[in-house]
Amino acid sequence: MNEMINSGMLSLSSLLVSLVVLLTGLVVWFFVNRASSRTNEQIELLEALLEQQKRQNALLRRLCEANEPDVEPVAAPAPAVVQDDDDFIRLVAER
Repeated sequence: MNEMINSGMLSLSSLLVSLVVLLTGLVVWFFVNRASSRTNEQIELLEALLEQQKRQNALLRRLCEANEPDVEPVAAPAPAVVQDDDDFIRLVAER
C-alpha cells in the first residue's frame, strides 16, 4: 500500500514540474515574440522614414538648383601685391 502512495506522489510531482516548465517556456516565448514583433515594427518605421528623407533631399536639391541665380562668372581682379618692410621672411635668419 505504501508503494502505491509513493508512486502516485512521484507521478504527481513530475506532472507538476512539467507544468511549471511548460508555463515558464510559454512566458519566455511570449516576451521574446513580443520583443521581436516590436523590433520588426521599428525597422519598418525606420525604413519608411529613410525613404521619406531621401525624397525630401531630392526635392530640396531640385529646389536649390531651380533657385540658383544665373550669374555669369566675372573675372576677379588680380590681387594687389603688398610689400611690407616688416615681412615675416625678414625675421628668419639667412645662411
